[in-house]
Amino acid sequence: MVVGILHGIIDALKLTFQNAKTKRIWFFVDQFLHIVVILTCWQYYYYATINFDFLQNTKFWLFLIGALFLTTPAAIFIRVIIAKWIPESTKSSLQDAGKFIGIIERLLIYLFVCTNHFEAVGFLLAAKSIFRFGDLKEAHDIKLTEYVLIGTLLSFGIALIVAMSLLNVNL
Repeated sequence: MVVGILHGIIDALKLTFQNAKTKRIWFFVDQFLHIVVILTCWQYYYYATINFDFLQNTKFWLFLIGALFLTTPAAIFIRVIIAKWIPESTKSSLQDAGKFIGIIERLLIYLFVCTNHFEAVGFLLAAKSIFRFGDLKEAHDIKLTEYVLIGTLLSFGIALIVAMSLLNVNL
């Protein structure tokens, strides 16, 4: 009952205060508040305690630092390396789409390698190749194909190096 009532209040607040520019922000605030309500009710009902001992674990912090490195710092590193090969004529695409695709790709590879699911890395590479094949085939632009291939291989390589480094740390 409490979850339902608070859910209604949170949604009413979101609908009252959001506008076209703040819609995305209010979505995340809304979701965060719903999770807080659910966790608070769960904790109250079950007298549960949330254990934060993982924050004392060095491996957790190394994993988090590796994941953070694979976001914007790795994207900047890759962009600097391949900047001299940016093709002049490319079809229009979403703003920063390549950057976000690369970040998601690196984080997935990192997660798959850290959890010993190497087959998923192969699946991801195959899936990306299938999606990109049509675009690159139709473009008939060898420079664009090489540019995408260099970026993809750098992205995969960096993610593998970071993940394998973490796996080889002895603490």
